[in-house]
Amino acid sequence: MTVTHTNARDAAFRFEYEPATIRFGAGCVGGLGAELERHGFERALVVCGSTVGSTPDVIDPVTDGLGDRLAGVFAETTTKKRLGTAVDGLERLEDEDADVLVSLGGGSSLDVAKVISVLAASDREPAAIGDEFAETGTIRVPDEGLVPIVAVPTTLAGADLSQVAGATAAPESGLVDREVGGGISGPGLMPAAAVYDPELVATTPESVLTGSAMNGFDKGLEAIYAANATPVTDATATRGLGKLEAGLRAFGRGKRDIETFETILEGVVLVQYGISRPDETMLSIVHAFGHGLTRTYEVQQGAAHAVAVPHVLTYLFDQEGVDARQDVLADALGVAGAVDPAQAVVDRVADVRDALALPTRLRDVDGPDPDEFAAVAEAILADSFMANAPPGLETSVEDIERILEQAW
Repeated sequence: MTVTHTNARDAAFRFEYEPATIRFGAGCVGGLGAELERHGFERALVVCGSTVGSTPDVIDPVTDGLGDRLAGVFAETTTKKRLGTAVDGLERLEDEDADVLVSLGGGSSLDVAKVISVLAASDREPAAIGDEFAETGTIRVPDEGLVPIVAVPTTLAGADLSQVAGATAAPESGLVDREVGGGISGPGLMPAAAVYDPELVATTPESVLTGSAMNGFDKGLEAIYAANATPVTDATATRGLGKLEAGLRAFGRGKRDIETFETILEGVVLVQYGISRPDETMLSIVHAFGHGLTRTYEVQQGAAHAVAVPHVLTYLFDQEGVDARQDVLADALGVAGAVDPAQAVVDRVADVRDALALPTRLRDVDGPDPDEFAAVAEAILADSFMANAPPGLETSVEDIERILEQAW
């Protein structure tokens, strides 16, 4: 099986984007109540995981910021992003008579909040939705009735300005008869607001931050070379990559001041700006590798990205006739004057990974063994994000297997 792209880049483009309102700055969660008031929201249900919900340094500034607009806290999300959890969250939403969801934490809590929103807008019973999810791997997003979401991220993965969400379902929920994974997508799932507070991010354990940071950093790389890149996203991604590169290398040198977190978080905001638009995304081949390496293996997403990205970039840059835009990437990463810009980009990306002390070999994470590479390669090639690979790329299962072998 081969993926072929024939759409050459030219000066013509169309850019349609309806982003969330962005609030940024140290202590800005203190203005959550005022932000909700601006949007006309009255009662907020906070959606988070149990650790976040029981950590005063994280949950207290948010509940204090919401003030009398706080309806309750639903602290039951997990990294598995279960449909059953969303069903429980819907019941809590209705019990509290909430009209807005405040997702607090990483991408898992935001994804569960989006599924709760979809369930609230649906006129079907959870069992019928479970049947649809089991059959199609997705859930229809209604045009009306979605409960708005305000995202308060505490990690650096950059999943906040997004119209998509991942989800899974397990038989113990009673909604499906087998393990199911998939996702939902729709313009109505873009958060109404995203609140970026570096003081809150600074409370997150470093092991969580470093993995999520690599995921966010790779969004910037992919926004540059994606087949549907535009001058608008070039500008934000280029600036964002520069901020991330500087901030993450400083973080790797041990700097933990608020200015460092501000630099990193500003980069995360910029690289994801415009990456998730109506009916399209700019996530590409590295994220396809991330999916392939984590869907059936106990590999953390950031670790999968850390292992794969230098090898994927080398592969892209080596392909004749493929426009992977290494010169733009070199400029963004501060190595434009290098004799070999492509190699300099790979080296700089590896430097960022190493500064975060992330894994460098596939054999060092809980991923597939070499005898499973063919199956993983087929899953990667079939991933929807491969449609956004750089123009001119023709990728085969054998090519992907070789990349996995190099990463091993």
